[in-house]
Amino acid sequence: MTNRDFLVVTTTHDDEAKARALASALVRDRLAACAQVYPVRSVYWWDGEVQDSAEWRIDLKTRADLADRLSARITELHSYDTPEVVAVPVATGSTAYLDWVDAETLRP
Repeated sequence: MTNRDFLVVTTTHDDEAKARALASALVRDRLAACAQVYPVRSVYWWDGEVQDSAEWRIDLKTRADLADRLSARITELHSYDTPEVVAVPVATGSTAYLDWVDAETLRP
């Protein structure tokens, strides 16, 4: 596998407990090897006006071949009408860490 076979997939939630539960479910499902949950401030356009709210960002480390399944599962479990699901390719990473991500995620 090369670095390009891995992604960091990001979503957000409006509640820390819900964000942690979502992260745990996705890792338990083996769709991601790791999830980091941390507070962010989001400013975005929604319902015809600018919104400004506290959210919890979830960064999920996974393989690129799991992106569609991970996205579908986030959408299924999420309470937002339109949850953020953005994937960024890993340009570089330590071989040992990426081997771990590969070993700890579900085989399609």
